[in-house]
Amino acid sequence: MSQELVIDILQNAILTVIAVGAPPLVIGLTVGILVSIFQAVTSIQEPTMAFVPKIIAVLFSIIFFGYFMVNSLQEFTIALFETIPGVIHSVGQ
Repeated sequence: MSQELVIDILQNAILTVIAVGAPPLVIGLTVGILVSIFQAVTSIQEPTMAFVPKIIAVLFSIIFFGYFMVNSLQEFTIALFETIPGVIHSVGQ
């Protein structure tokens, strides 16, 4: 197995993880900042007010972006399995 192939597989894996994880993380971060600003302005320091909106927003983002996330993981997995015969063939020589 060549170093280029390993680097290519790792690069694709990292990009897939970023593409799959970014939507819920960005939405959760945005909602968290908005809730924190609201709490600072109104002086309401209710702990559940910080977590419940973020959980709901992340849940909706997973529902909304779920097809894209699963499709990205499926494409990466198929591409990975398609490279296996070439890896086995190159190791056998």
